[in-house]
Amino acid sequence: MGRVTGVGGIFFRSADPEAQRAWYKQHLGLNTDAYGTNFETRQTLNPERKSYLQWSPFSESTDYFEKAFMINYRVDNLDEILESLGNDGIELIGEIQVEDYGKFAHIRDPEGNRIELWEPVDEEYEKMLDGRTF
Repeated sequence: MGRVTGVGGIFFRSADPEAQRAWYKQHLGLNTDAYGTNFETRQTLNPERKSYLQWSPFSESTDYFEKAFMINYRVDNLDEILESLGNDGIELIGEIQVEDYGKFAHIRDPEGNRIELWEPVDEEYEKMLDGRTF
């Protein structure tokens, strides 16, 4: 069965995402771009491979998630996880999204929080970052 392998992103609502990114850049040294920033880590079971955590302020009016925040979890096999979740009665929200840098799916936890599951293609994601990491 597939499993969560780490946190892939922290997304939160902001009244002014651009100002938020600029403040974090100026005062805390985050290397921000139009999407936020990425923190580079290493995969525990495969330390020579990089892993990334995306930090992103979103507009307060976003419909990408409903509450003040959403956590993105990295997973090792999205299809297996979704099959297992479906067997447990947990429904997929919308469709699976496929990008060059991975596949995404959304579910809800027992309290209704939207959760994003991401099976990354790290090599493609790394190309997108162009060195903008910590």
